[in-house]
This record gives sequence, structure tokens and C-alpha cells, in this order.
Amino acid sequence: MKKLKLIKMLALALMLLTLFACVSNPTSHNEETGTQYGIDDMCYEVKNGVRLIIAYEDSLDSFVGTVENVSDAIIQDVRVEVHLNTGTELGPTPYVDLAPNQVEDVVLEVNGELFVTWSVHAEVN
Repeated sequence: MKKLKLIKMLALALMLLTLFACVSNPTSHNEETGTQYGIDDMCYEVKNGVRLIIAYEDSLDSFVGTVENVSDAIIQDVRVEVHLNTGTELGPTPYVDLAPNQVEDVVLEVNGELFVTWSVHAEVN
């Protein structure tokens, strides 16, 4: 019984780590985390006052998500890029200035390319 409880706790810890694996606080505005996600994973990242939530949506063959300014100041020149394990870069999205609490949708089409893992980052200039 203890072994089953330990396995459940480890599975829960692994799920939480997967969910929050993209949370980072690097010093560079454009530094990539290097985290590789599986095709069914979601990235949740807060960096430089920008919250990025994005995942691959199979039915749309696109990465779909949002960028949000979670700071108290305008953040200029925000854009998003997705990198597939094949070497293909999706995006970047057009630059956008985000007012405090402003949310913008992100959609990056995959165009049928097969991939296994991906990474993502929001750039702030």
C-alpha cells in the first residue's frame, strides 16, 4: 500500500513539474529556456512581465495561446517564436506593445510538418 501511495505522489509531482517547467526568470530579455515540450504539452511561462501560455492544437495544426502583460508598465515589442525539433522556426509573430493587463492571442501555423518536440519563447526588446 505504501508503494502505491509513493507512486501516486511521484506521478503527481511529475505532472506538476511538467505543468510549470516553463516558468523561469532569466536575466536576458530574449533568453530561451531551452525546455523541450512533447506534442501534447502546454507551456506556461512568466518572464520579463509577460505571461505566455501556449500549446499545440492538433485540430488546427497550429500552436495556440496568449501573451499577457502582467506588469504595471507598457511592455514594448513583444513577439513569440516556436522552434520545432526539426529545426523549423514558426514565427515570430508581429511585434506588439502590451499595456498592463492586455492579452493578445497567439496563433502559429505548423503547416503539416511532422515534429516530436518543440520549444517556445516570448521576446521582449
